[in-house]
Amino acid sequence: MSPTRWRDVAVVGGGPAALCIAAALAKQQLQVTLVAPNDPAAPWPNTYGIWGEEVDALGLSALLEHRWSNTVSYFGSGDGDDQGEVCHGRDYGLFDKQALQQHWLDGLSAGGVQHCNDLVQAVEHRSDGATLTTASGDNLQARLVVDASGHDPVLVTRPSDGPVAGQAAYGVVGRFSRPPVDSDQFVLMDYRCDHLSPEQRQQAPTFLYAMDLGQGRFFVEETSLAAAPALSFVSLQQRLEQRLAHRGIAIEAVEHVEHCLFPMNPALPDRHQPVVGFGGAASMVHPASGYMIGSLLRRGPLLAADLAAAMASGQQGLALAQVGWQSLWPPELRRRHGLYRFGLEKLMRFDEAQLRAFFATFFALPNAQWFGFLANTLETPQLLQTMLQLFGAAPNGVRWGLMEPRGRELNLMTRMLRW
Repeated sequence: MSPTRWRDVAVVGGGPAALCIAAALAKQQLQVTLVAPNDPAAPWPNTYGIWGEEVDALGLSALLEHRWSNTVSYFGSGDGDDQGEVCHGRDYGLFDKQALQQHWLDGLSAGGVQHCNDLVQAVEHRSDGATLTTASGDNLQARLVVDASGHDPVLVTRPSDGPVAGQAAYGVVGRFSRPPVDSDQFVLMDYRCDHLSPEQRQQAPTFLYAMDLGQGRFFVEETSLAAAPALSFVSLQQRLEQRLAHRGIAIEAVEHVEHCLFPMNPALPDRHQPVVGFGGAASMVHPASGYMIGSLLRRGPLLAADLAAAMASGQQGLALAQVGWQSLWPPELRRRHGLYRFGLEKLMRFDEAQLRAFFATFFALPNAQWFGFLANTLETPQLLQTMLQLFGAAPNGVRWGLMEPRGRELNLMTRMLRW
C-alpha cells in the first residue's frame, strides 16, 4: 500500500511489539502507518506465556489457548529423592498466538492503520517531525517515528556497556512415548541434572520448560536463562534429548520445532534521541525472566496516551520524542531495570548447584513477592526488600556468590544509583 505522505506516527516493525503500539496509538485517534518488509498477518514462529494474574488484570484471558493451575518447578539434583519440587500456586497461561495477533490486527483495522510493505533505509529529522526513506525510494513523513523493529533495531541507538547475554531455547511440540510432564501440568523450570555427567554439570546450566497441551500433545523446551555468548541450539537440542532419554522418553512425532534467542540485558537506549523505541528495540525484555508480552500489553496503551496528549498540546520534534521516552522509561522503571541487570549479572556466574539453591530460595519467598519480581510490578523499595529477604534466607554458597564483586557488577550498580 502506498502510504499517505503525512502521518502522526510511523511505526517501524511488523512483530508483536509493532502491532501492539500501532494498535494502541490508533485507539488514541492518531493516524498511523506501519512500515515493515513483512506481512503483519504472517504467522509468528514462537510461543508466548504469561502468568494468569497478569492476563486477568488486562482483561485478556480469552486470548489464552491453555491455562494451568498445576504449576511447578524442580530445583533438586534429581538424584534419588532430591527432586526439589516447588508448587507455585499460581495459574500460568499460554497465548493463542493467532488470537493475540488478530487482537492487534483488529485494532489496526479499526483505527485505519496503513501498512507500508517496505524496508526503512534512512530517517531525516526536522523540528516538526521526520521523513523516512524506504528501499523502494518512497518517502513517508510523520510527526513521530516509533522503532519497534526488534532486538536489533533499525533506528534506535543504545550504548554498549559490555557483553550482552542471550536467552536461548530449543523446543519441540509433539507426541512422546510417555508423558514428559504430569497430566494438566505446567513446569516453569526443571533444573534437575541427574542426566548430566560431572563434566557437563560444570558447564552453563540449562533447565526444562514444559507443559501438557492436552490430547497427548506436549511442549518441551531446553532453556538457557542467560549466557554470553548464548548457548547454541545444537547444544540445547542435545541437552533436551539427553534429558528425555534419561527418563526413558522418546519423541514419536514432531509437530513444531521452536528456536528462541534474544538478548536479556542490553543497556537502555539513549533517551535523548528523536526516535522513540518500543519492545525489544527499547530493551523492554525483563532482564530477570526474559518475558516481554505482559509489559507490552501494560505499557503500550500508557505510552500511546501520553504521546497523543503531547501531540494535542502542540509538542513536536525532539520534545515529542522526549515525552515518549519519559513515559516508557521513567526514573522508577530505570532503577528497577538496573537492579534486574545487576541481579542477572550475578546469576550468570553461578554454577549449577548454586543456581538450583538460589531458585529454591527465591520461590520460597512469599508468593506476592516472587510474582511481583517476575512481573516487574514491585516498586523499587519493595524490590530491594525482596532481594534482601532472599539474601537473608539463602544458603551460604548462594550468599557468597551474591556478595562477591566481579566483572562489571559495580559499574552497573553505580549507574543505577545515579538515576
